[in-house]
Amino acid sequence: MLNALVGEKLAIISPKPQTTRNRIQGVVHIPKSNGKNGGQIVLIDTPGVHKPDSSLGRKMMVEVREALEGCDLVLVIVDVTHKLDERDRFALQMVKQSNAKAFLILNKVDLIPDKAKLLPLIDEYRTLYDFAEVIPISALKRKGLQELLKTMLAVLPSGPAYFAEDEITDQPARFMAAEIIREQVLLNTSEEIPYATTVIVEGFEEGKRLTRIAATIYCEREGQKGILVGKGGRMLKKIGTAARVQMERMLGTKVFLELYVKAKPGWRDSRPFVEELDWRRQLEYRMLEQRSEERGPKSGAH
Repeated sequence: MLNALVGEKLAIISPKPQTTRNRIQGVVHIPKSNGKNGGQIVLIDTPGVHKPDSSLGRKMMVEVREALEGCDLVLVIVDVTHKLDERDRFALQMVKQSNAKAFLILNKVDLIPDKAKLLPLIDEYRTLYDFAEVIPISALKRKGLQELLKTMLAVLPSGPAYFAEDEITDQPARFMAAEIIREQVLLNTSEEIPYATTVIVEGFEEGKRLTRIAATIYCEREGQKGILVGKGGRMLKKIGTAARVQMERMLGTKVFLELYVKAKPGWRDSRPFVEELDWRRQLEYRMLEQRSEERGPKSGAH
């Protein structure tokens, strides 16, 4: 839905749960039309709400809680092809605790020909939370999105534009490149491997015609590493080739991608390593490194 509203691919997509691990900010610019005022809506896509069982899971839930703080509106997106379960109740409990105004967004309504079948689901959700609006959409088919934007604009408070008209996210290209690689891992592997892997971009040199990117896929076991590399390196090549095509589309340049795989046992339970995955933390480290390099070595007596 975020990608559809913004008009660009900012969040990676896969059929697997817990695909999103970080807050992803997208900016929707709505132009003035027929005398009506336009506007700017800042969306924050969060990881899926779940009960964490690792440092990675706890970090994901911190991202959710921080996104809820100070927001003007919460969009609770539900898949209408699934019945309400304990995970949904857990998510609604978090919304209750935030005391935020909330919309119930019914996604994938294109898969339900008889819309009357949605009424029991709506009634069930309404018994759990007093939603300000209930809006059916199909993010894939781009249906209902204009109605959603119109309704959001009507309830959001007025304020200054925080982003220029050509800005659609605060994410650096370096982080988005890592996510593109991780998306290909999610799409091309199964069972535990998608959840036992993460990606860190070690080098990113952007030029006018060529961008050089070096990245490492981390997994937890040597057996997983073998699957990610594949016989004769075929799986790694498949992941890298598909990722490179998307990166070139995103960056507008040719991309030379160096891709490596390393096994790091128990990384999901390593709080220091999980913290390093946060792109905001990575930016801070690089800024500190740059300042240190600019100052150069200090001279002095020994």
